[in-house]
Amino acid sequence: MLPALVNFLLLSTISVLHVYWALGGRWGFDASLPELNGQKVLKPRWFDTLVVAGALAAMGLFHLYKLGWLPGLRAIVPTWLERYGLWLMAVLFSLRAIGEFRYVGFFKRVRNSRFAEFDTRYYSPLCLLLSINTLLLIIAIS
Repeated sequence: MLPALVNFLLLSTISVLHVYWALGGRWGFDASLPELNGQKVLKPRWFDTLVVAGALAAMGLFHLYKLGWLPGLRAIVPTWLERYGLWLMAVLFSLRAIGEFRYVGFFKRVRNSRFAEFDTRYYSPLCLLLSINTLLLIIAIS
């Protein structure tokens, strides 16, 4: 199913980008974190960035798993994750798109930074797309 494959490709690409940043890469990094008055609000360490990369990769693979393409994972996927994993992802991506009302999401107040511009144009719409695609997968496999 196309929405699941799109999500897998997007999440995998974003995961690889996070690994690149964790290893010291700089391309795109300056626009990846919220700012206030020119100062980064978050200062993730390399390990934090690798954890995010791993979570994104796992979410991408979970989409393929739910399509039935990775049946070998059935033995290690907990029952609760099997049942609620896609719903959890759909909610998580929706919440990220909406934001926390200050620095991130469609309803952010701080809008005068490069991150804020990219968040409005790319990051929040991308999260909304990931959420919608996940819901479409839920419907398709139900």
